[in-house]
Amino acid sequence: MPHHVVAGALLGPQGVLLVHRSPNRRYYPACWDFPGGHIEPGESAAAALVRELREEIGVDATVTGAPALRVVENETADDGLVLQLWIVTDWDGVPANLATDEHDELRWVDAHDVSTLYLAHPSYLPFLGGPTGTVAYVLPMASTPGPRPGRITA
Repeated sequence: MPHHVVAGALLGPQGVLLVHRSPNRRYYPACWDFPGGHIEPGESAAAALVRELREEIGVDATVTGAPALRVVENETADDGLVLQLWIVTDWDGVPANLATDEHDELRWVDAHDVSTLYLAHPSYLPFLGGPTGTVAYVLPMASTPGPRPGRITA
């Protein structure tokens, strides 16, 4: 059975929130990813994302509609992946790293900086900042006035 995973692309004035996966993680170590995780038995994908965002970064998110990105790899294999990624623009709380065993950094990333990062999945770059990227048009550029993306500390 494949891994059924949900993730949230939190969009704010400073860009999109990414988490850096700890180097000791079995899957996708030492790379940038979106906060999220596995869907528990009996749980809807949207409910799983709300739970994961609360557990990992301490926010209560509103997750509605269909995912903005769906990735399916080897769906019938034990090591397969079914990833559903939502764009999240409505949440309560200030993101903080509550899952220090999973992530060693959280960072707001703008459209310019995203292409310089080692991302967990190849579909993320076109999604975030490619020429026809879904989210790129709402990510601020480095020259945008206001706070620069930076490290979030717990």
